[in-house]
Amino acid sequence: MTHQRVDVPTSFDDRFPGRAPSWQLRRRALDLPQRPLLMGIINVTPDSFSDGGSFFDAAAAIEHGLKLAADGADLLDVGGESTQPYAEPVPADEELRRVLPVVERLARETHLPVSIDTRKAVVARAAIEAGAEAINDVTGLTGDPEMVDVAVATGAGVCVMHMQGTPQTMQDNPSYENVLVEVHQYLRDRRDALETAGLAREQICLDPGIGFGKKLGHNLTLLSSASAFHDLGCPLLVGHSRKSFLAKLLEDEQADRLPATIGVALSLAAQGVQILRVHDVRAVRDALVAFEATGGIDRLASEA
Repeated sequence: MTHQRVDVPTSFDDRFPGRAPSWQLRRRALDLPQRPLLMGIINVTPDSFSDGGSFFDAAAAIEHGLKLAADGADLLDVGGESTQPYAEPVPADEELRRVLPVVERLARETHLPVSIDTRKAVVARAAIEAGAEAINDVTGLTGDPEMVDVAVATGAGVCVMHMQGTPQTMQDNPSYENVLVEVHQYLRDRRDALETAGLAREQICLDPGIGFGKKLGHNLTLLSSASAFHDLGCPLLVGHSRKSFLAKLLEDEQADRLPATIGVALSLAAQGVQILRVHDVRAVRDALVAFEATGGIDRLASEA
């Protein structure tokens, strides 16, 4: 009997060629281990889709950020403008008023890197001066012509997201010939453009933009094929937490979306995704710790 040799990958990273091992932020390189890091969400807004108004007061937002840190967050993401479907834009001076006290306190009182979730270069620059180390821009650094210059000048890490349309139009009728191919190509193009502009590849994190100009099927395709983005050589960030597509998936608009959020997080962990942007840090962290400890990441990744 002839036995066929099967080559089995010897490490987690061998299963995902190109998987980035770190993300270079303004003041530190963030190591990206096998278990995904968790980016805790701090919405200093009255109208964000899940927790709008809960942390609109700066003191409440700071307290929430400190709690996320205590719950096991690895990064803190502060935003002062909702980007949910049909949200109204916020003037820059109001956005600055909302976020700067929060960024400054959290950067000073925690050991965690803080990112600023904004589309405005003036807000990004001021937040970095206040202590932020990364820019998380839903427009992929295309919405403000000065944003790339801010990133290059400050040395901040950047998170580049795909979005079809704008928050005011993105969910009207999103359509794709092949959503995986098109989002992959967009992120490749943005990576290349930013490198040409002077950013190092190590500074660039990529986000397929779950829920931003996508229907349920588009989101599921991207989530189930997330490992396909590793060949771009940049860290991957996915923000699926509590989003409306989960209620559609469950066929229950009133469903508690946390269990579904955790389920997707485990799938993404098994695909080597490095960063998950979540509201419920403690619950997702505990699930990931147990999943990893019982071999779930290794077992599923070996089949990827």
